[in-house]
Amino acid sequence: MLKNILVYCKDSYEELAHKTTWPTRKELLHSAIVVLTASVIIALFVFAIDKAFGTIMEFVYSL
Repeated sequence: MLKNILVYCKDSYEELAHKTTWPTRKELLHSAIVVLTASVIIALFVFAIDKAFGTIMEFVYSL
């Protein structure tokens, strides 16, 4: 059992260290900017929808 765990850990390390292709700094920065931009756009959309529904509900409750 312990031998299987050690083999698994060794294989995992080998795959991460030698077989995985990591993104360059430029690719990573570009991806981060895309994610940040999408997150801000989605947050603004949710905020606008929340405000719209809040205004509608205030109008309905005031009747």
